[in-house]
Amino acid sequence: MSYDGVGPRAVMRSVAFLTAGVLAVTTLTACSSEDPAGEPLAVQDIAPAARARVADGGTLRWAVDTVPETFNAFQADADATTSRVAQAVLPSMFRLDATGRPRLDTDYLESAEVVDTEPKQVVLYRLAQQAVWSDGREIGAADFAAQWRALSGKDSAYWTARNAGYDRIEKVERGKNDLEVRVTFARAYADWRSLFTPLYPKDVMGTPDSFNDGARGKLKVTAGPFGIEQVDRPGGRIRLTRNPRWWGEPAKLSEIALTAVPRERRADALAAGSVDLAEIDPAAARSVDEAARGAAGPLTTSGPKGAAAKAPNPPAQGDAAAGTLGEYEVRKSLEPAYTQLALNGADGPLADERVRRAVARALDRADLAKAVLGPLGLPAVPVGSHLALSGQEAYADGSGALGGQDAKEARALLADAGWVPGGPVKEEKKAEKAAGSENGKAGARSSQQQSAGGDDGTYIVGEDDKAREQGQRHGTAAGEEGGRQLAQDGKQYVNKHGAPGAYAPRGTAAPAGAAHGGLAKDGKALTLRFVLPSGPGSAPLHTVAARIVTMLEKVGIRTETTKVADESYFKDHIASGQYDLALYSWPASAFPATDARPIYAKPVPAADGSLSVEQNYTRVGTDQVDQLFDQAISTLDEEDRRSLIRKADSRIWAAAGSIPLYQRPQLTAVRKNLANAGAFGFQTPVYEDMGFLKKGAAGPANPSAK
Repeated sequence: MSYDGVGPRAVMRSVAFLTAGVLAVTTLTACSSEDPAGEPLAVQDIAPAARARVADGGTLRWAVDTVPETFNAFQADADATTSRVAQAVLPSMFRLDATGRPRLDTDYLESAEVVDTEPKQVVLYRLAQQAVWSDGREIGAADFAAQWRALSGKDSAYWTARNAGYDRIEKVERGKNDLEVRVTFARAYADWRSLFTPLYPKDVMGTPDSFNDGARGKLKVTAGPFGIEQVDRPGGRIRLTRNPRWWGEPAKLSEIALTAVPRERRADALAAGSVDLAEIDPAAARSVDEAARGAAGPLTTSGPKGAAAKAPNPPAQGDAAAGTLGEYEVRKSLEPAYTQLALNGADGPLADERVRRAVARALDRADLAKAVLGPLGLPAVPVGSHLALSGQEAYADGSGALGGQDAKEARALLADAGWVPGGPVKEEKKAEKAAGSENGKAGARSSQQQSAGGDDGTYIVGEDDKAREQGQRHGTAAGEEGGRQLAQDGKQYVNKHGAPGAYAPRGTAAPAGAAHGGLAKDGKALTLRFVLPSGPGSAPLHTVAARIVTMLEKVGIRTETTKVADESYFKDHIASGQYDLALYSWPASAFPATDARPIYAKPVPAADGSLSVEQNYTRVGTDQVDQLFDQAISTLDEEDRRSLIRKADSRIWAAAGSIPLYQRPQLTAVRKNLANAGAFGFQTPVYEDMGFLKKGAAGPANPSAK
């Protein structure tokens, strides 16, 4: 999930709350006359076409980041391609619609509902009568029960990455007949719709050995419109073919060939015509747009002058093998993920919430969104929530709890914290930069963690660093690859009352002209370490960072920017806390009470004296936010749950550990005659509807071209 925050779902007590005199936290409710969730800022762009206009047969060559290490989506090294395959070949109880909300998947379920709440919550699933595995066995309660036992967390022999929700189930049993499954919860669970998606057969989930190893290389039994025909890891290719036992609308395509193509080589692959669909960066998108308008020829390669562009072992497909950029178009939307400025509150100046709030109040978030999204013709609207995006049920703009850009207020907050211009600065021996050198390598990472990825070059948490979820269950040391306990020595604190020896009384505004003078306190200058990746695709991120640096300088905050190697950026700086400021992204979830809690949970001391942060890499959290998440996850009333989530978001804004900036762009180069595929936005792709238009069929409408 590039350096801007996704992938599958994120793997995803006492700092005193801010006094009422300092900050008034907005209380949000879900019962206003106008739904604050609004609409998605950008619709999906997939060139929709009726199935009757789509030809039967053909191979879709789809560029992906990796051939995954595992096809078990519940293991720590599962990645975005694992999820892509699971969507095409496995059952899902609920799928996301165009607004990012879960909807019943009627191919597998006739209904799913809470039928009892007292004395315990009971959910009754009624399965579709025709739903069968590819080996002919009916999908049933045995599959649900096996998945629950594997993911419940009760048996450490299962190498699971997460057990959220499954750990609340008391029992799974057959209902009145083979088509009914009753799930009884020991503790109420509001996000029950997140469970059993994807659903694996009992052959995979039934024993630790089959769970740990059986689904890593291939899935023998599936139940989707496609099945896995071949996995060629040396060749970097996965072949999905039609499932002959599929009972729903038959797949239009005969085959989907998922081919691993590094982000930096996708422009070459498009120029060679060796792929039909590929997510690309803004530079490649401009080239495709120019070629489509006839303003440019085929994209030149990065190889020797005059050399032909080549993609890694492309499968042959008729005349497509010699295609050029003019045969493609860019379909664009906004990705269900947002870029944030992370402020490390573990120690140093940013341990004081007033300094964090001053940083936030110095930012013009609208300007930053415009810098990234404006040139792409996408809505340049700042993100207003940490826990949802516009259009999702839980969304509401909670940024008012912190306030907008106000340089005067930022300077006052800094002065209140004791940072004033003109203070004496002690000469210190310059320490080695914590961020390391641009070319430094601080440990090996898997290939999916090394790619900048994404359209704005920023790291997406959960997609590239998924292996951290296994945690204490397997005894992994804190901070190591695969570990969940990512720890930092020392104690997190927030200095509520200012530091001794402050140069100015609380509330004293900085003198005029402080913008260019720099600030100091207790003999130290106010300088923040800003760590950025240096790899391919990071140029847009550097543009955003440069604007942030300028905005901070205007209120007297200086920065020391260090660019580090991609393979070192997240593991050795973000996760380990070796930064003050950083840019990365989080994916939006339809189930924020479950998925976002570990991102914003208050860090707690571990047994070894270190700080257990889960996924809260800013190390900023409060007891009240934790309590609101706990209430939301157990509240079955939808309006009450939304209200609790929105209140939690307001308080996360108030703590100012993470400042959402903009929703990430989603740019996809697609053959012009490929329908029902492209920039999917929130919506789960409908694989059986994808295909190439019949000869003579008019091209589908392209919203991005308007």
